[in-house]
Amino acid sequence: MAYSSLEACLIDLEKNGQLIRIKEEVDPYLEMAAIHLRVHEAKGPALLFERVKGTRYRAASNIFGTLERSRFIFRDTYALVQQLIELKNDPLKALKNPFQNIKTGLAALKALPKKINTHSFEEIRISDLPLIQHWPMDGGAFVTLPQVYSEDINQPGIMQSNLGMYRIQLTGNDYIRNKEIGLHYQLHRGIGIHQTIANNKGLPLKVSCFVGGPPSHTLSAVMPLPEGISEMTFAGVLGGRRFRYRYDSNGNALSTDADFVLTGEVYPHENKPEGPFGDHLGYYSLNHPFPLMRVHKVYARKNAIWPFTVVGRPPQEDTSFGALIHDLTGSAIPKEIPGVKEVHAVDAAGVHPLLLAIGSERYTPYAPTKQPAELLTIANHILGTGQLSLAKFLFITADDTHQLKTHPVQDYLKFVWERIDLRRDLHFYTNTTIDTLDYSGSGLNSGSKLVLAAYGDPIRTLCTQIPDVLYELQQFENPKLCMPGVIALQSKTFTSYAAAKEEMEQLNQMLKEHLGQLEGIVQIILCDNSDFTAATMNNYLWISYTRCNPSHDIYGIDSFTEHKHWGCNGPMILDARIKPHHAPVLEKDPETEKKIDRFFKKGGILESCG
Repeated sequence: MAYSSLEACLIDLEKNGQLIRIKEEVDPYLEMAAIHLRVHEAKGPALLFERVKGTRYRAASNIFGTLERSRFIFRDTYALVQQLIELKNDPLKALKNPFQNIKTGLAALKALPKKINTHSFEEIRISDLPLIQHWPMDGGAFVTLPQVYSEDINQPGIMQSNLGMYRIQLTGNDYIRNKEIGLHYQLHRGIGIHQTIANNKGLPLKVSCFVGGPPSHTLSAVMPLPEGISEMTFAGVLGGRRFRYRYDSNGNALSTDADFVLTGEVYPHENKPEGPFGDHLGYYSLNHPFPLMRVHKVYARKNAIWPFTVVGRPPQEDTSFGALIHDLTGSAIPKEIPGVKEVHAVDAAGVHPLLLAIGSERYTPYAPTKQPAELLTIANHILGTGQLSLAKFLFITADDTHQLKTHPVQDYLKFVWERIDLRRDLHFYTNTTIDTLDYSGSGLNSGSKLVLAAYGDPIRTLCTQIPDVLYELQQFENPKLCMPGVIALQSKTFTSYAAAKEEMEQLNQMLKEHLGQLEGIVQIILCDNSDFTAATMNNYLWISYTRCNPSHDIYGIDSFTEHKHWGCNGPMILDARIKPHHAPVLEKDPETEKKIDRFFKKGGILESCG
């Protein structure tokens, strides 16, 4: 559908039974987010909050709550976009079938942004907006579905611009109300590059934050588009409608189809503390200096609607974004990285911490001893590519039968665990960068990585029962099977790395004489609660890969270092206990949960999601 506005999309969803209106007044402090979380968990409909306390504006959420609903929203252009991406990856296909692909060419021509001379906005203030606080420890109200627009001052104009989704803090901390807001982004992102260019010239960077508008605009802001392809052009193709824009008297760009636009400037090296914020890893990202935007103007269209989402421990609505992006661009990664057949950023582990990959192994398939070789070259390429570089753990393998997939995760891991040689196949990268939102490392944006590369015939049968020796340990108790070959062990609270080193040596001394009993175990997860860790596959993935810094938290039974290569003769141990420097876990507010029960009880508007 070529929606001209967010409201047009919401009306379409309602007509098709995919939206519920909440007419009762709802508090933007925790209540709206709590309702959203419960509805999303139930795979429920999109929501339109018609009475938001403290503002005259409505708000909408869970718009992209399921992949099926996202496909429905873009049903008229979905196949066309997939075809365009395929042609981008294989341009010869268009030459071979020119008549078959004529529609894609016409769509691309129609996608060019359209500059117009008028708009129907009124000027308002930040304090007029729905100021939604999502989690109890959040630093204030945040924009969670923004489209943040900037231009390169050396190459101005919309075709050289960047549109990205970077969270925005509207209130709290030291921000001057209605005059300052905080932007959370890293300097390697598109807007960060623009800011660096402006900083080097000593000039402020003009920034516009669009909120709402056609849903294609929101999705375009999160699409991992190749260098040189405009997000606004992609929005036009996906939305079946040209991106409309103009500039205001201050020189800031306005998306004239947006519901709200916040404009201002970011001055060189001007930061203020931003956060905390409940983030997609399932923890709070803490308070740190990030770019400050001095607000010039805030615009709203008539009857504007404020879209929002809530992020937290996966799966959340951003999980559906990821699924949608993969569905649209699934063929792109193999074209970008030679030898790669599939890459899966595991949502249950917070996306960035854990990657699963399938590559090719053409160097040693016929050698007497099969082992990873080309896979290691491919692994380096993966860890040097865009946001894939944020990964902490990269599992990579090759399958000569061409039947292996990265989904389901347990099947993939079983394949790897059966083949990995822990003496040879663990490759560490130390003192490097990780995701800014990941607090498992040695400092902000600092940590380590581990590549686990496996190839060849199975070398072990994974255990499906817990060996007796694990029930006889001191200080390590309650062993639980997470999956074949992986055992969770519960231990006392982590106090320091010095103490952990001693504890691991004690565990090593107790187990290294029993390697025969441990042959079917590849990984031991040391955790605070083994019942919780082993309860579900998602729990195992979340606990293990978000709470571990590979260089600091991985040990091994009967381990050794030879020619600077570390390995172990027994199972690897992953210390996934919570550390003092970790960020707090996101937890719902019990009082708020009680307050919103009224919507989900029998006869309530959201009874079907209860």
